[in-house]
Amino acid sequence: MRLYLASTSPARLATLRAAGIEPIVVPSGVDEDAAVREAEAVSGPLPAAEMVLLLARAKAEAALAQALAAGTPLDGLVLGGDSAFVLDGVIYGKPHTAERARERWHAQRGLTGELYSGHWLIDATNADAPRGVGATTVARVTFASDITDLEIVAYVASGEPLAVAGAFTVGARGQAFIERIEGDPSTVVGVSIPAVRRLAAQLGVNWPRLWSPTTTA
Repeated sequence: MRLYLASTSPARLATLRAAGIEPIVVPSGVDEDAAVREAEAVSGPLPAAEMVLLLARAKAEAALAQALAAGTPLDGLVLGGDSAFVLDGVIYGKPHTAERARERWHAQRGLTGELYSGHWLIDATNADAPRGVGATTVARVTFASDITDLEIVAYVASGEPLAVAGAFTVGARGQAFIERIEGDPSTVVGVSIPAVRRLAAQLGVNWPRLWSPTTTA
């Protein structure tokens, strides 16, 4: 059973590979800011848990629709994912700029926040009636209180925190500055492997069917 990943996140791809799955990356091209604005124009401000699920679903459905429009239907499961970090009630996405990343690290060192990851999984094997299911997971992240200004400058200069929710990672340089994680660690990466396994089960797919052949050899 193929798994198509509607995300260009290197961390999500690496996490799935580490779990024994070799997904096919199919970028969705979703304008995340526009999608959130459209939803909030109807229902008002979205909580983080709803926002990441909304965007995960939008990415999975967009990737599937684009493939169908191109005449190359996706024969397998399509996974969309999104993440957001909440600190003191404020939702933070990707900082994008070094200035914003530095500001966030000065504000969050020594504190604890919540990383929300949304997941939407579509069974596209029946192109006439694709079925989708979703879930949001959350993990609490505590940052070290003794992170120095010099360390923040160096970390931001590495470029690593600019394109990730909350301006940090747990699988690369950023892990040195994280004191504790409460919850599924892969949630912090942006794709909860246990959650995806449960979603696959809801769609009638046994998890080992998604493992790449080299994993089971």
